[in-house]
Amino acid sequence: MKDLYDVMQLLKRYGTIIYTADFISDLDLMESDIRDLYDHEFITPREYASALMILRQKRTEYEKKGKS
Repeated sequence: MKDLYDVMQLLKRYGTIIYTADFISDLDLMESDIRDLYDHEFITPREYASALMILRQKRTEYEKKGKS
């Protein structure tokens, strides 16, 4: 996985499409769903770690952008 689009495609593979019009809420929901997929062994530890890293990176970028 390389970017947020890849994370969204991973979720879509399992029937999850997230759009709430609030970017931070979207990231929170995606993180929760990724955690559930991992807990139920639908995704590998590598996919889990990659997805979380991307989501947290996007959150940081968004928060920095908002402070500028």
